[in-house]
Amino acid sequence: MVAPFKVLNVAEKNDAAKNIAEIMSGGHSNRREGLSRFNKIYEYQYMVQGTQANMVMTSVSGHLLNMEFPEQFRKWWSCHPVQLFDLPVEKGVKEENMMNIKKSLEKEVRGCKLLIIWTDCDREGENIGMEVVTVCRAINRGIKVLRAKFSEITRPSIERAMRTLGQINENVSAAVDC
Repeated sequence: MVAPFKVLNVAEKNDAAKNIAEIMSGGHSNRREGLSRFNKIYEYQYMVQGTQANMVMTSVSGHLLNMEFPEQFRKWWSCHPVQLFDLPVEKGVKEENMMNIKKSLEKEVRGCKLLIIWTDCDREGENIGMEVVTVCRAINRGIKVLRAKFSEITRPSIERAMRTLGQINENVSAAVDC
């Protein structure tokens, strides 16, 4: 018998992670604390594409990464405002809680074979999902990434999302960053 493989699932908000885990586990998930006190971790077993998996469900709190100018251009007096139009922007974690969420993702993705993104099915959700992918692939380069598409957090919608897992759309995500 093949041992279950580990799957990291990431939702856009803790309530979504909790409710999706509740549905997928049939009410039998185990909750534990993550590094962020607002974003819990739920663990349960589930069949993923015909194979038993150890599911780890957690969340971010909206956008994980912020866009900023390089450090030397962040003060009002650092340059003429017109120069800002030509400067590159950097994506990074700024807030302490977001840093804790990032560290939780980095910890949980170790040993995972699959990452499933459970963010809202809109441009912002796709962009938040790509932020999660970026953080997770920095630790686990070979992880397979799939996108769950759902319109509501109900048993039929979540089960349909798991049967029809697809690819995250990098072009839709990029439209948010432009």
